[in-house]
Amino acid sequence: MSGDGEGIKGCPGKEPGDLFRSGRVVKICAPMVRYSKLAFRTLVRKYGCDLCYTPMIVAADFVRSAKARDSEFTTNKGDNPLIVQFAAKEAQVLCDAARIVCPFADGIDLNCGCPQRWAMAEGYGACLINKPELVRDMVRHVRNQIDNPRFSVSIKIRIHEDLKRTVDLCQKAEATGVSWITVHGRNVEERHQPVHYDAIKVIKESLSIPIVANGDIKTLKDAENVHHLTGADGRRGTMTFQWTAVATFLYGEVAVILVLCLPFISPLRWQKIFMIPLWSKIAVFWNKMFLTIIVLLIILFLDAIREVRKYSAIQVTEKVANVNTNAIDHIHMKLFRSQRNLYISGFSLFLWLVLRRTITLLTQLAKSMASHAALETQVNDATEAAKKYVAENERLQEALNERRSNGNKESAKVINEKLKKEIEHLKSELQKTSNALFKANNEVTAVKKQSEGLKREYDRLMKEHERLQDSSSEAEDKKDL
Repeated sequence: MSGDGEGIKGCPGKEPGDLFRSGRVVKICAPMVRYSKLAFRTLVRKYGCDLCYTPMIVAADFVRSAKARDSEFTTNKGDNPLIVQFAAKEAQVLCDAARIVCPFADGIDLNCGCPQRWAMAEGYGACLINKPELVRDMVRHVRNQIDNPRFSVSIKIRIHEDLKRTVDLCQKAEATGVSWITVHGRNVEERHQPVHYDAIKVIKESLSIPIVANGDIKTLKDAENVHHLTGADGRRGTMTFQWTAVATFLYGEVAVILVLCLPFISPLRWQKIFMIPLWSKIAVFWNKMFLTIIVLLIILFLDAIREVRKYSAIQVTEKVANVNTNAIDHIHMKLFRSQRNLYISGFSLFLWLVLRRTITLLTQLAKSMASHAALETQVNDATEAAKKYVAENERLQEALNERRSNGNKESAKVINEKLKKEIEHLKSELQKTSNALFKANNEVTAVKKQSEGLKREYDRLMKEHERLQDSSSEAEDKKDL
């Protein structure tokens, strides 16, 4: 290793991770065989290049031979930020090479994307994308053995035919603490075919760490176009569409429950609202819609639990935390987002059940109140009828007395029989009225008991809601600590 007249730099001038947090497109000069030497890097830096790579260096030869080190790696004080790319297949060899270049570079990059036959035959390059455990071990070893907290460890990969395998590889590397991932948007067999920028976009949306797009980018205009196609600019992702929708649904549930609990809107008025034609049409699909949303919320809730367990299970030693604070921040951010999603889905599921129960109870209470009002009306009508019969009976009794005084016994007897029949009829009507009144009182008592049960159920739900809020606050307080 050698430098120019100004001497080899003793420490990096700027941390590469800062470039990805700047909010703009990061312009990177990719490693090119025989080209990406010191002179070429010095030239491209004058034209606004943000980050430069060395050509790929075989780590085993670099560690073993001083001649190889002097031939393959040269730098100077102005050559920063600089990433040294290595081809390696053993964790310890990569660590030894990283320790050698650590005082003179800002990070290393593990080449997992070289498709050349000799490299893959030796176990280097693109064959490593089929060995995610080996890639994870190599990144972890470098993290554990390099004491410089500003030293980055990145990887460069190609995509699989099955993109899920590529996403899984990237997520495992992210959990290990890789600083960023460069994705060449072709598979191992492709050379000059079009780049799959859509695959890079999927990978970018699946991770929180910066993703660098690579492939057929020859001008700054190409870089801008690829940035718009993939979003691979190193910025952290925002809340995904599905969780934004769930959060909006949660706020809607809270608003609906608050409106349903307004004291000046009676259950009878809500029942009239529920009976309008629009709600009647929706009610046909209500049960299916309710069960569908329950299933979706349960799936999202279980997925959030899986994410929380995944990122909570990542064990971070104090040494690794000091080495790569950015990687730990990414993991903590992932954990925070998964916990946030867990709370959102959990509260949405809980409030959806509460909303269903509240609407059911309001409907039942409205029916009970309507039945009670109808019974009161019936009792009042029966009472009025009884009063009329009593008045008629008195009138008939007076007529009977008058006829008796006139000595018309036969007529009196007939009238008496009629009066007896009338009295019997009145007694039966009074008995029916008494039974209806007793039934109405029983219905009123049942309604009162059901209302008290509704009140206790509502109080229990409110206490459960407050307990969940307190649990959420305690979880957030613990996280902040």
